[in-house]
Amino acid sequence: MSAEEEWDVDSLDLDAYLRRIGHEGPRTATAATLTAVHRAHKESVGFGNVDVFLGREVPLGTRDLQRKLVDARRGGYCFEHNLLFAAALERLGFRVTRLLARVRQGRPTVRYRAHTVLLVTLGDTRMLADVGFGDEGLIEPVPLVAGARAEVGKWSWQVAAEGDQWVLRSLHDDGWFDLYAFREEHHHFVDFEVSHHYTAHSPRSTFVGKLIAMRGTEERRSLLRGLEFTTRSPGGPTERVQLIPEELPRVLLETFLIELSAEEKNSLRLLFAAS
Repeated sequence: MSAEEEWDVDSLDLDAYLRRIGHEGPRTATAATLTAVHRAHKESVGFGNVDVFLGREVPLGTRDLQRKLVDARRGGYCFEHNLLFAAALERLGFRVTRLLARVRQGRPTVRYRAHTVLLVTLGDTRMLADVGFGDEGLIEPVPLVAGARAEVGKWSWQVAAEGDQWVLRSLHDDGWFDLYAFREEHHHFVDFEVSHHYTAHSPRSTFVGKLIAMRGTEERRSLLRGLEFTTRSPGGPTERVQLIPEELPRVLLETFLIELSAEEKNSLRLLFAAS
């Protein structure tokens, strides 16, 4: 089976995807196009685990991702975002390698691989692309070179080499903070399905049993964990607000770009009432 067949890339409606993210620029496989579509995706598609929280199955096939994130204009979490983005990049002519990563969040503890990132090759240049790491993730791609940095607004990221793996770091007030680590390995679609299944179903997973939404822009990083709503700006204090369940639909839409159906609003209300 070819890579195109395994990932079902040809089934993606590229025109619809580019309309979804608002990209009207060139469709050439260049660094400028990569940066533009990366930013556009981050600015347009919400990040959250609503389906996981509601106990729904979340298929990762390209046709499923098209229906949910593009046609229905819904949001999703890392596996959905980056596998959809990978298909779009390949349709644009980029060479993409899909990789699994171990989330660190400041600690070097070896965890299961709960994240996916993309290695994009442009001639002799290799770029790390990632539109699915929530509030603290990359806004623009960064060269996959030890010491390479990306700066967007007042936020900064750095790539570090650590033995046979790469680490992406974010700059905090007290220094560099490890976000995740990954190795360059060849993966198949089933590898992502297994990691995704654990992430979406295990009681040990961050995404199981708690509503989560995240968004990162040049001006602000926002995080919703249950009913705790946290925001912070570069160099500014962290602000925390405890929401009431009735406020969730508005905050999810206005801050995180996640629109709920009437059924979902009622389901969330019942879940929080029972907790």
